[in-house]
Amino acid sequence: QATKAHIKLNTKRLYQADGYAVKELLKVTSVLYGAMNTQGGERADLPEEDSSKFKFDLGSKIADLKAARQLASEITSKGAVLYDLLGKEVELREARTESIARPLEINEAEKVMKIAINSVLGEVQKTKDMLNNVALDEASLEAKIEKRKLELERSQKRLQTLQSVRPAFMDEYEKIEEQLQKQYSTYLEKFRNLTYMEQLLDDHRRTEQEMFE
Repeated sequence: QATKAHIKLNTKRLYQADGYAVKELLKVTSVLYGAMNTQGGERADLPEEDSSKFKFDLGSKIADLKAARQLASEITSKGAVLYDLLGKEVELREARTESIARPLEINEAEKVMKIAINSVLGEVQKTKDMLNNVALDEASLEAKIEKRKLELERSQKRLQTLQSVRPAFMDEYEKIEEQLQKQYSTYLEKFRNLTYMEQLLDDHRRTEQEMFE
């Protein structure tokens, strides 16, 4: 767009993102500002209806203006980063060329590869040992669970046997319990009779005492 508007810009200064970049941007903004002033003068002669229509259209573009402002800020920051990277290109090019031109030592590379392979093999062996330990622990745990299950089954069978078998002394126990119940009933009856007789005796003594008085 700058080329179509016949505006000459120095892109290198734009990417510097400093005062020189501002000067380059002023070339564009001055043209845009002049165009806006020209359009503003023309719109001053427009009827009130056209003016309100222009304001409505401008308000509907606020979101686009905000997006354009954010995009311009991102372009500036990216340009600064790109400029810094381009400034380091000379140094990096020399280091890259030196690394590419350096002859490859077969023995050194083989030594490094062996070390890496041994390290990987050690990690693999360690993982295998861990898996074997997990398998052993799992087998031991399953054996313990099976043992507990057998013990539980034996205990349940023993409980069922004890519940189904009648003890040898149970008959005698029930007979004694029945006799004890009868003795208790007799005791209650005699206790009630004794209490009643004591009450009658107290009443009789009280009556005699009243007669003597």
